[in-house]
Amino acid sequence: MEKKKNRVERTDLQSGYSISRLIKGGWHLAGGHGEIDPDQAVKDMAAFVEAGITTFDCADHYTGVEELIGNFRKAYPSLASQVKIHTKFVPDYEQLGNVDRTYVEKIIDRSLKRLHVERLDLVQFYWWDPDGIPGYIDTALLLGDLKSEGKIDRLGVSNFNTRQLRTLIDTGVPMESNQPQYSLLDTRPEKKLIPYCLDNGINQLCYGTLAGGFFSEDWMGKPEPTELFANRSLTKYKLIIDDFGGWTLFQELLQILKQVSDRYGVTMPLVAMRWVLDRPGVAALIIGATSTLHLEENLRVFEFSMTDDDYALIDTILKKRTVLNGDCYDLERDKTGHHGSIMRYNQNKTE
Repeated sequence: MEKKKNRVERTDLQSGYSISRLIKGGWHLAGGHGEIDPDQAVKDMAAFVEAGITTFDCADHYTGVEELIGNFRKAYPSLASQVKIHTKFVPDYEQLGNVDRTYVEKIIDRSLKRLHVERLDLVQFYWWDPDGIPGYIDTALLLGDLKSEGKIDRLGVSNFNTRQLRTLIDTGVPMESNQPQYSLLDTRPEKKLIPYCLDNGINQLCYGTLAGGFFSEDWMGKPEPTELFANRSLTKYKLIIDDFGGWTLFQELLQILKQVSDRYGVTMPLVAMRWVLDRPGVAALIIGATSTLHLEENLRVFEFSMTDDDYALIDTILKKRTVLNGDCYDLERDKTGHHGSIMRYNQNKTE
């Protein structure tokens, strides 16, 4: 693929739905990552669109984020007309046994109102406990009904494992995208999920590619952190580093990424991003940002291509790693485990 300076690559999902291959993530605006100035956040959204990043990711349970995007749409109508907004439908854990047509429609209508749109571009569905609490199949069918009625344009999923996704697809409700955690540290999607998705025309919109900021020269050569982290992302992804093989092996990976990044005159995070962008089935990366601080830097991911030698060098470290257990999100779905115990399960209050 030809690389053009300061030109964001684009890709089509099914039915000619065009998105930028970098997606502005919204989770970092929902709290836990420092103070957010709402007015500045709206101005930053305009800067992202002007730079070519015309796809935003948010969720019904990301506190205040749908409203911020709605405010951007009102303040910058011309720019907003270029933007695709991907939100999520995530019923609270404590409500899973009570999800019905009224509940689903209430959440979807609220997203429409917050975002100031007549139809949601893409709704990504997640269910906290598909194996333990029934209802996710019926809920997917209800979302399909709302799609048929024109409230939703397209449907996708987030954080289902392969078996659960297959069950969803077998209901006949078309799912055009899947949002998995996927990075050099976490390659669980490669086991079963991506091969299944490739066979079924489902595109990957990946998050966690930069491991919450751990893929940075700021962490290279530093002792293993032992104190509480400044934000939720670092807390989450330090657990992934532990499972990957620990801090020492992670430092070896950073050294290799530095070698590759120096070869192209780019920064280490861009190599981590390029590695995932080039994997089979990956349509786009979701990059969380609370500001435009790294915007220009991130655009440079489209300025270089990595060689087979680069991948082979990185593989010398990956061969030493411990591949995370289970399929996608199995670790995180265990409420008693290290990963599941830090989750916030009930943030989508309807009242």
